Amino acid sequence: MQLTEQKCTACHKDAPRVTKEDIAELHPQVPDWQIIDVDGQSRLERIYKFPDFVSAIAFTNKVGEAAEAEGHHPALLTEWGKVTVTWWTHAISGLHRNDFIMAAKTDQIAAT
Repeated sequence: MQLTEQKCTACHKDAPRVTKEDIAELHPQVPDWQIIDVDGQSRLERIYKFPDFVSAIAFTNKVGEAAEAEGHHPALLTEWGKVTVTWWTHAISGLHRNDFIMAAKTDQIAAT
């Protein structure tokens, strides 16, 4: 099943982080996302470009609506002409399958 068709699951502090094998399976489905390390935590991050601030804030709002619907929330930095989206799971201080699902859904929002 495509990541965009999946739903996020409730996460708790004992939820498993994705393994290297999971990342090898999931990351190719969101190839434009970078896996970064911030204070020892793995995160998914992507910068989207827009022609102006109005387009950037509209995208930010759509991502926010999708995040609220799934109960999984990113860090969003909206600037003139770009939005940086960062997904990670706070409860486990790292990456969970939910982050890849939401990265795919964010790409889908950007494509519309």
